[in-house]
Amino acid sequence: MAKRSTLSSAISVLLMTSACASFDQPDNLEPVAQGDGYQAQYREPDVTRRQADLLRSEEINLQKCLPLGGTAGKGSGIAASALKGERLSRNDLLDVRISDDDTFNGNYVVSRDGMLKLPFLPPIRAQGRSTAEVEADIAAALVADQFYQTRPRISVRATDFASVSIGVSGAVFEPHVVEIGGVRGDTVDSQRQVASGASTEGRNLSAALRAAGGVRPDADISAVEVRRGGKLYRLDMRGVFEGSNSVDIMLLTGDEVRVPSRQCFQDDLMRPSPISPPGVSLFLSNLTQPAQNNAASAIGQTVRQVPYGSRYIQAVIDANCVGGARTTSANRSAVLFSRNPVSGVSVVIERNIENLLRRADRDDFDPYLLPGDAMACYDSTVTNLAEIGRVIGMVTLIP
Repeated sequence: MAKRSTLSSAISVLLMTSACASFDQPDNLEPVAQGDGYQAQYREPDVTRRQADLLRSEEINLQKCLPLGGTAGKGSGIAASALKGERLSRNDLLDVRISDDDTFNGNYVVSRDGMLKLPFLPPIRAQGRSTAEVEADIAAALVADQFYQTRPRISVRATDFASVSIGVSGAVFEPHVVEIGGVRGDTVDSQRQVASGASTEGRNLSAALRAAGGVRPDADISAVEVRRGGKLYRLDMRGVFEGSNSVDIMLLTGDEVRVPSRQCFQDDLMRPSPISPPGVSLFLSNLTQPAQNNAASAIGQTVRQVPYGSRYIQAVIDANCVGGARTTSANRSAVLFSRNPVSGVSVVIERNIENLLRRADRDDFDPYLLPGDAMACYDSTVTNLAEIGRVIGMVTLIP
């Protein structure tokens, strides 16, 4: 009898402490409470509905911005003109025709050193040049070597563009050397392969930026740098978010792309575009009880894909962390695990879901999701007490 009384007292104390227990907000190295994290939306403003000083996150973010590096205007400038048009790169397949001369007519591949090598002629530089420029050099070589007295009719056409390797660095989510422009064997169009002429969008600057994970929210897209042949070009790509950009140049093997950083979070870059991440693969955990195996706890698979520009509350709904019976499901919370891509410092943000749903100023502390983020959901107080009761019931069955 005394044993049962002691157990009953322990249960009562456990239930009372569980109902009243509260946890501190997660500690972070960055002062997110003052809006000085990677995005000001990480902070949780201590305001009431009567206060007018609301929706300041975007303003706080912009206060840290370095000046724009581009000065030529959106989608314009000498750099864009100098790099425009289709340019040949090594391994490109060319169809060369010189009047009716079977000696030179045929298919040629631009060699590894960037040269076009026709029989009996000195190598013609093709890397980084247009077909018209190559045609002019072939004509000059034919006349110089006395194959012709006057310039013959010449046609040089690209019949297949090879993939190119581009180094991409700076304010992109996955800086590394990317290979773009290749066509998988199961997607080759046989009619295009034998047709005269070729074109491709797969070797464009936007394709390289997407292959490197897309531009980060701190990117200065007004001054995207392309280094080619020892020369540095700066391209203004701001118009890509407005549907007015025409600066998407064709890249060559050996080009280097660098995206500068403004050292600030720009809310207007958090939307889909040809240079943004294709989406956010979000790691999720939504468990009422600790799982006994991975298969039983998987939400679809290990991750959930959400559109780029999605916010924390959208992920909460997507992970089934909200909704259901109000009595048992209200006052749930969720934790966001992210990382500052500039400093590499991780950050953990906890939000009361019910509070986020009710307050009109939710955009001030509803963070944008970034690639690689993770989120975990915690149950309401009622569900927690029910779980405690279940555990205690199991304990009381122990003899």
